[in-house]
Amino acid sequence: MALTVISAKYPPHIDPSKTPLAYGDRALPRLNRELQDANLLTRQRAVMSLCDHLHDPENIAEALKVGIAESLKKLLTDQDITVRQKSTECLFVIGTHAIGREAFLEHKIIPPVAKLFDDKVDIARKNAHKAIEMIAETPQGASGIVEADLIGTLVSKLKSEVDEIKLLILDTLHFCMRVDTTKALNADAMTVFTSLLKHKDSAIRAKAARDIMDLSAPLAGKNKAVEVNAVPELVKLLTDSAPDVKANAAGALMIITITTKGKYTALEAKAIAPLVTLVDDSTSEVCANALKALTCLSEAPEGRRTLLEHVGKIKVHQKDPIPAVARAADIAVKVIEWKP
Repeated sequence: MALTVISAKYPPHIDPSKTPLAYGDRALPRLNRELQDANLLTRQRAVMSLCDHLHDPENIAEALKVGIAESLKKLLTDQDITVRQKSTECLFVIGTHAIGREAFLEHKIIPPVAKLFDDKVDIARKNAHKAIEMIAETPQGASGIVEADLIGTLVSKLKSEVDEIKLLILDTLHFCMRVDTTKALNADAMTVFTSLLKHKDSAIRAKAARDIMDLSAPLAGKNKAVEVNAVPELVKLLTDSAPDVKANAAGALMIITITTKGKYTALEAKAIAPLVTLVDDSTSEVCANALKALTCLSEAPEGRRTLLEHVGKIKVHQKDPIPAVARAADIAVKVIEWKP
């Protein structure tokens, strides 16, 4: 289902013309001065010209050298929405490059960008989340977000934000949970992710299931998934029409069912039948994750007895052309046919 698209059009009373650029290496120093000008129209024109100028990667390093990162940081609190919108867009473009991500951390730009999560204008919030998500894609950036104590805020925003921004938040949390899961668990992220498994949009369902998989890596996360009844909801998603939803749901179950409590919760939710069906799925990731989840379930005597009836179907995939699927099938067959 299509999401509502946040418009990036400027207000009708705003002059969209850009400031004329100076020649050569004078362009960025002049733009930097104009970003700090007291005249609103001058700031608007400068930030709009800068945004276009930064799309050429060669200009990123020079922009940072002349102090544009600090100027943009100050503009994040500007009273004018166009200035705030374009400033966050500029920071997003800067964040797409390694040197720009380093500048985010060096100039402590993450906290002021995060303040725009509460902006009353959708496009300003969207650009702020785009910038933060881009920074989160590196371990250093994700650590910076965690250290800025933004995980609780991000989890909270999942309850109220528009769907387009929810997708960005789920991606940001995905990267952040690679470096730290404790704060997400403390913020009750597992409950929020589980609630999103019922969302009408398949992209949100897929990302929510993926984030449950991330958060279930530690033992506390696996136990929390069982506690908040995430397992039955994940089992329902095994019959979803979207391949990435099925793959991530099976992946999450694969992680949760490592524990005895997780195994028996999944067995009670009747996970075996849909997982066996997914073994023949045309998407290799779905097939591999289903096989791994079945391997975990077969470690329980009740699961092994049931799966012995289906082991022939699994053996077929031992010769699968995809190495990951063939390897998962080999392991599954060994565990299912194991005898004490």
